[in-house]
Amino acid sequence: MYYVPVEPSAKEIAIKHRIDELYTARPFYGSRKINFFLCQEGIQVSRPTVQKYMREMDIAAIAPGPHLSKRNQEHKVYPYLLRGLKIERPNQVWGIDITYIRLSDGWMYLVAILDWFSRYVISWELDQTLEIPFVLRAVDCALEQARPEIWNSDQGSQFTSPQYIDRLLEIDVRISMDGKGRALDNIFTERLWRTVKYEEVYLNDYRYPREARQGIRRYFGFYNFERPHQSLDYRTPAQIYFMDQLELKRFLKNENKTIVLPEQVGVYKI
Repeated sequence: MYYVPVEPSAKEIAIKHRIDELYTARPFYGSRKINFFLCQEGIQVSRPTVQKYMREMDIAAIAPGPHLSKRNQEHKVYPYLLRGLKIERPNQVWGIDITYIRLSDGWMYLVAILDWFSRYVISWELDQTLEIPFVLRAVDCALEQARPEIWNSDQGSQFTSPQYIDRLLEIDVRISMDGKGRALDNIFTERLWRTVKYEEVYLNDYRYPREARQGIRRYFGFYNFERPHQSLDYRTPAQIYFMDQLELKRFLKNENKTIVLPEQVGVYKI
């Protein structure tokens, strides 16, 4: 005997897609509010089911409270190292995170590694499960290009697994993990997800994984090398990430673009 996975129903897919839209628009909504709005729209679903779907989608509200991205309790958790830190150069801090990507008849998961100073996407991978291999592929690809001083993530099981942690310890990267229930600790990657979904995913109806990979690959090329960012004085992430030291000093002096992460949850000064 062997296990045959059950395909998700059309109703489950539709509900998860709508949860994704609500969460992307209002990332501070928890399962209670999302369930309320679903019921207001005539979508009859219980809160436990919404909670289950949010766990499967690997999402949690940006607010103190129960954290839905569960870690393995046997895995070590590292402290959050970024509170009050000045981020003033590329490869000082990288963040990694996972988000839900909808397909017309299902979904996939996207992992990306982001340089926080420049907003440059170092690497990314798509997969149809939350298993660790696609995260490790993204990590290995990123480390072939550069090495950060600090690597930040949430406390999800993928990011506390020995396979993931060992890769970072081998190269002496300082590991930082968001506080439990503090998704704001990874705010720049959360902003990336919103941008990707509004500018690419929601504008396209991916039918197959291949279409999703092609669309996201095309979009990240645009995002890194063509899309100007207001917070970067209308430069692209690639222009900032690949600046030489002299250009970087001029940029910081003229534009006052050092990122200061606050001591407490609140507005990030950019």
